[in-house]
Amino acid sequence: MTLAWLWPWAAVALLVAAVALVVVIVAVSVRRHRHDEGLRVFSLDDDLETEHASKLFHQWRLLNRGAVALLTVALLLAVALSARPAQVDADSERASSRDIVLCLDVSGSALPYDRQVIGTYRDLVRSFEGERIGLSIFNSTSRTVFPLTDDYELVTAQLDEAERLLRGVQSQDDIEAMSDEDYQRISDWLDGTQNRTNATSLIGDGLVSCAAMLPGFAYGSAPQTDGERNRAASIVLATDNVVSGDPTYTLGEALDLTAAVGIGVDGLYSGPRESEDGAESSDMRTLVESHGGVFLTQSSGDSVNDLVRRIDQRRSDEQDEHTRSALVDAPGWWTLALAIAAGAWLVVSWRLRR
Repeated sequence: MTLAWLWPWAAVALLVAAVALVVVIVAVSVRRHRHDEGLRVFSLDDDLETEHASKLFHQWRLLNRGAVALLTVALLLAVALSARPAQVDADSERASSRDIVLCLDVSGSALPYDRQVIGTYRDLVRSFEGERIGLSIFNSTSRTVFPLTDDYELVTAQLDEAERLLRGVQSQDDIEAMSDEDYQRISDWLDGTQNRTNATSLIGDGLVSCAAMLPGFAYGSAPQTDGERNRAASIVLATDNVVSGDPTYTLGEALDLTAAVGIGVDGLYSGPRESEDGAESSDMRTLVESHGGVFLTQSSGDSVNDLVRRIDQRRSDEQDEHTRSALVDAPGWWTLALAIAAGAWLVVSWRLRR
């Protein structure tokens, strides 16, 4: 990994101080030597002419030089540590910082496609690392199935349950063949999404409710750009865009609000293929794409599974392009080397004293 220094100026300052200290010591030593030149000096050379004494003196000089070298290395390592050696955190590179909200229209015409969206994200969760995911369903009103979380065990359990329940609504024949108990389970799961009379599939209201699950969104009153967000935020909106009733927000108004706070919205047309060229699909495509989102249908021959994966991959690639790798302190090997050098110096110093 690439080595970097968080505080290089600290090392430079300490190195300058060390060089200045050495210069002062050398200057004092030279001055003292000149002062002593006129004095009579007694030498031990005559006493060290024996073989044993000469050997011990040579050993002492080697140990002394070794101690100086080890102390120098230890000081240099200490200077290096003061500069805070760092490296790119591999875990931070792998971990994502995305928030994803699945925003699903659960009106009768959209339910079969919702099951496939849910099933795909259940499979994608296995590869998630750091993403937070939430699920909200809506018809005339909205219900949060589970809020943003990175508890993938909980997410998988909830998505498994939702997919299992929705298997019984693939067609009208499936619904007619459903037992009363199964029908009640689905009704319980959808409870809270049909609290307004004479209104179904209020797309804009549903999208605003999904956006409210994301940090920084307060119905447009707290603008915050995506660059200022700690985490990238996106919504996968699955609907057939067939509105029946008087919504508080139109889809265009809801998209304006999400765009104002930096939330990306991708659209997945969850209606029959024969309606993909209709006005609802065309209007939804225009609105989603004009706000920077991706709009996908099954007309290209892709399955809902493939479309969801394309949306997820696109958002993941966008985040990778804007991710700034984190530098973390990496003193490990430097500290070990300093400990070894200091320990060796202590051993040599102890041997010199003997």
